[in-house]
Amino acid sequence: MERVFVAESMGVSFYGKAVLKSATVWASPGRVTVLLGRNGSGKTTLFKAALGLVTREFGTVKFKEETYSRPNLHRLAKKGLFYLPDLGLLSRRRDLGSHLSILRQRYPNEARNEALPELRLNELLGKTVLEMSGGEERRAEMAVAWTRRPSVLIADEPLAGLAPKDQEVVAGVIRSMAREGTGVILSGHDVRPLLDLADEVVWMVAGTTHGLGSPKETRAHDQFRREYLGPGF
Repeated sequence: MERVFVAESMGVSFYGKAVLKSATVWASPGRVTVLLGRNGSGKTTLFKAALGLVTREFGTVKFKEETYSRPNLHRLAKKGLFYLPDLGLLSRRRDLGSHLSILRQRYPNEARNEALPELRLNELLGKTVLEMSGGEERRAEMAVAWTRRPSVLIADEPLAGLAPKDQEVVAGVIRSMAREGTGVILSGHDVRPLLDLADEVVWMVAGTTHGLGSPKETRAHDQFRREYLGPGF
């Protein structure tokens, strides 16, 4: 299967302790890859290493047929990658309308407004992050991501802390982006909604990653069920 983005065999250590030993994650056009793992397993570190936000000891990144031995988020973003961190994407001083206007000016041939009705954000265009609830802020961040029309979206825990209704809205936009051809990589701990979103699952454990296949194959994986899902899932 075609892969538009691959962070391969990433290695990262902090203060002499290996956090990533050989971790790999990927995005395929029009598909959602979900990265699962316990707190502290290295999911965020893998994303940041792939984007040049933390120092890697080894590993390479391939994006749109180009290999980066020293990946840089700014360069990757110019090529069409969008990174949604777990918090702090939006300026605290600008309202949502200003964020979207800046994107449309910078990317006149790509940015558009389709996200606003689906994310129920028309009434929030004049608000800053400081005036939004947590769910509104996450929906606003998703609007910015969708407006950009990225070829790859990497989102760190996009469903975390959201009410079920907001989770459903955000998940719907992620599905819409994938249908338009965006390759999506998500992380998180909300296993049921994430498996509902996923086309394929990567499990991070002990600083390494394991491709588990489809959600159906993931649910049937004995070790994953035993060590991660637990009884009763």
